[in-house]
Amino acid sequence: MSQKIAPGTMAMLTLAPLLWAGNAVTGKLVHDLIPPATLNFVRWTLAFLILLPFAWKAVSPSSPMWQHWKRYCLLGLLGVGCYNALQYLALGTSTPLNVTLVGASTPVFMLFIGAMFFGVAARREQIIGAVLSIVGVVLVLCRGSLEQLFALRLVVGDLYMVLAVISWSLYSWLLVRTKEPAEIRNDWAMFLIAQMLFGLGWSGAFAGIEWSVGHHEILWSWKLAAAMAFIVVGPAIMAYRCWGLGVQRAGPVVAGFFINLTPLFAAVLSLALLGEAPHLYHAAAFVLIVAGIVISSRR
Repeated sequence: MSQKIAPGTMAMLTLAPLLWAGNAVTGKLVHDLIPPATLNFVRWTLAFLILLPFAWKAVSPSSPMWQHWKRYCLLGLLGVGCYNALQYLALGTSTPLNVTLVGASTPVFMLFIGAMFFGVAARREQIIGAVLSIVGVVLVLCRGSLEQLFALRLVVGDLYMVLAVISWSLYSWLLVRTKEPAEIRNDWAMFLIAQMLFGLGWSGAFAGIEWSVGHHEILWSWKLAAAMAFIVVGPAIMAYRCWGLGVQRAGPVVAGFFINLTPLFAAVLSLALLGEAPHLYHAAAFVLIVAGIVISSRR
């Protein structure tokens, strides 16, 4: 039978990839204006300051969060410190095509990590769903041409993205596999800011390493300011809120298949910016990706 996914949960798990697609496009646009680790650190610093007036109790000395600081330290490392920094770093040497193609492997890593570390065996339907969904993503990324697919070449940026996908898969499993105080769990702002507190430490350390090796030039402009405003409010706060709640409701494996919507949205955004018309393979890819989501949620 099918596992019911509420429309609200589907909407949240769809909005997060849409915002993250915008994040990838924006990260590529401002790559020459600010170093990647520094961009990640500034992004989360601003997001932390925005949420602080609404969730300051989570980081106060009397907060129950401190009793579980190791959990939040790990979540902050994987979700805030590593994932986006690695993605921004990957965009420096790789193409958006390759980065999103590597990112499409998220459902596979979700299944593998769940089986290896959390004792959750992959079901046949989930494996079939993963294959269909990834085929749909590849169809978009190669624009329906096998020649373009065969022309892909892996570079160091692609390896950074593999590490980012592994980090995100672990982060998503830990969202539902460990417990925390209900006071924080039931308040999304407090839950997110608790991760940010430790994530800022990790991302700040990575930015410090980046500056120590000479990558510290920031070219401030209205373009960079507008990009920063978007990635702080959209991909950082709104997307993490939607993803966290969606994973809690649908589970990390089912949610992982929605990640494959990210490159589809990225392709649409790129087409919109370039003024190109959609093609038939976009519709075919959408059907395959949605089919993968539906099949993976059956049991």
